[in-house]
Amino acid sequence: MNQTLWTPSPELIQNSRLTEFQNFAEQKIGKKFKNYSELHSWSVEFPEKFWGLIWEFAPVIHSETYDEVIRPGKTFREAQFFPGAKLNFAQNLLRKKDDTVAIFYRGESGAEKSLTYSELYKNVGALAAYFRSEGVAPGDRIAGLMPNVPDTVLAMLAATSIGAVWTSCSPDFGVKGVLDRFGQIKPKILITTDRYEFKGKSLPLAATIQEISSQLTDLKKILVSEYPSLGSDDQKNITDGFPKNSLPLIESYKSFLGQEPEFYQTSFDHPVYIMYSSGTTGLPKCMVQGSGVFLNHWKELALHTDLREGDGIFYYTTCGWMMWNWLVSSLSIGAAVHLFDGNPFHPDPGVLFRFVSDRKVKVFGVGAKYILSLEKEKYKPSVDLSSVKAVLSTGSPLPGYGFEYVYESWKKDLRLSSISGGTDLNGCFALGNPNLPVHSGELQSLGLGMAVQIFDDSGKQIQGQKGELVCTKPFPSMPLEFWNDPEGKKYLGAYFDTYPNIWRHGDFAEILPNGGMVVYGRSDATLNPGGVRIGTADLYSLLETISEIADSVVIGQEWKDDVRVILFLKMAPGAILDQTFESKIKKEIKDKVSPRHVPSKIIQVADIPYTRNMKKVEIAVKKTVQGEAVTNQDALINPESLEYYKNIPQLQTD
Repeated sequence: MNQTLWTPSPELIQNSRLTEFQNFAEQKIGKKFKNYSELHSWSVEFPEKFWGLIWEFAPVIHSETYDEVIRPGKTFREAQFFPGAKLNFAQNLLRKKDDTVAIFYRGESGAEKSLTYSELYKNVGALAAYFRSEGVAPGDRIAGLMPNVPDTVLAMLAATSIGAVWTSCSPDFGVKGVLDRFGQIKPKILITTDRYEFKGKSLPLAATIQEISSQLTDLKKILVSEYPSLGSDDQKNITDGFPKNSLPLIESYKSFLGQEPEFYQTSFDHPVYIMYSSGTTGLPKCMVQGSGVFLNHWKELALHTDLREGDGIFYYTTCGWMMWNWLVSSLSIGAAVHLFDGNPFHPDPGVLFRFVSDRKVKVFGVGAKYILSLEKEKYKPSVDLSSVKAVLSTGSPLPGYGFEYVYESWKKDLRLSSISGGTDLNGCFALGNPNLPVHSGELQSLGLGMAVQIFDDSGKQIQGQKGELVCTKPFPSMPLEFWNDPEGKKYLGAYFDTYPNIWRHGDFAEILPNGGMVVYGRSDATLNPGGVRIGTADLYSLLETISEIADSVVIGQEWKDDVRVILFLKMAPGAILDQTFESKIKKEIKDKVSPRHVPSKIIQVADIPYTRNMKKVEIAVKKTVQGEAVTNQDALINPESLEYYKNIPQLQTD
């Protein structure tokens, strides 16, 4: 077992929302649970009882109750949750209507904007009325090409309040990336902004919207939000340069102010969101998700994160990442949702810490890449973090030294929860737990109601070994369908092509004896020389501690009826990849990781490719090395970097 870094006090355990739910469940079913492991085992053995109690405990606002909790289907994906129920997604997020803060925003420039729950409720009613006046009907798509600002949340809630389907991309996507997504789902209304800011630059969007809208033939109206700024120009027309069918967002609903939301009641499996895969190997998959997202988010936020009404929560994210959807669901708890738009290191690495400290945020969420970047610089925040009770990390595996850095340099008394799931389920398979200790490098626990196991290549369950992460039973936030996939071929190919009727998630992981989990990377990127598999995260956790290396990516290259490990390094300024340093790296990997996975080649490159959610793309590198096309390079934040991996002479020799 890895080092224990934090242990909850008996008082914290007694007062956690997870304990409150456990007591509630024990009273309802007449059974006592000795520990979390027993509670989790029960939740996956009797999912209909568990999810029924979550519905009651939340409680879910609904106009008609369900006929049964789960109606089994012939296959995993055909199972229906809460058939017969009628509810509205937005109504469950807009429970509060008082003058407490619902949304607080700060931009990179320091501009701030806030909305109370009563203001948000009022504006949602008005914008929803405008949508209806434009003929938007249940099931129509409303798309947002938006930065992470309050108007994005407002537009999503207004859309889902009338039964429309919300989908979004962040404005840093190029024209092709946006059309690859929105072009498939054909939105009726597009919400965008006049500009956005990043690294101190103001980036206008009018020309981009002109090009995009000309190819979205079903688009009826474009609504332009004014990007929050420190100063204001009353004479500015924010729609200058935009298409003729553009209207300032505030102008669209101003005449409807005073109209309360009329929450359209839908079935539980009515579409709410369309989410997108990264799409680096083809057109992005369009995953249609329903109200199961809300219910699963509520479980994760209330029980696993211990979020409560009035708490401040912040996650650094864009509107193109599922963590935005996860964060916004905090409104269903009655929390204060904090938004930040811009670069997290501009003008200095303290910008997010100052925001969290100033706003007395309780839950502080970032990507693992953010933590590791600060660790490499040995950065120590200088602000008061006494309000922070939990730090969440996701996007990629957080190695043990990243955990230790947070406790040594940020704060000792907090729960650091590495969480892992995906856009596909808009949630987590494994995540934090307020009742359990934090061990270095480990995810604390499997999620309640998630029947997660580890399989070997033959499809047998294994314990205490690395293998494929699978889910053996349906869960409410699984995609309803893929867009334009009437026979379900894409859906089945994405999750069920390896183990019949078992969800294969694509992560290489291990469930530990203590019930925690370690994720070693994507299973399609694992290294397998001589038939011995290892996750790429094992190598990265070592390489990221070496000061001469700025970044790295590792792949398995097919070579002479086997696989050999190829390591690409981006060197730190002033560092040189020579024979001495190469020998040092090989020895470090041999001694500390695995003698079977010492790289056959170590090659210097100028940059490492990442998705816009800051995930390394080993598969795109491998395809490029093998001469295969990477068809949707616009999903990358730095697509030009793939040029460094083409026609490398060293890869043609032993």
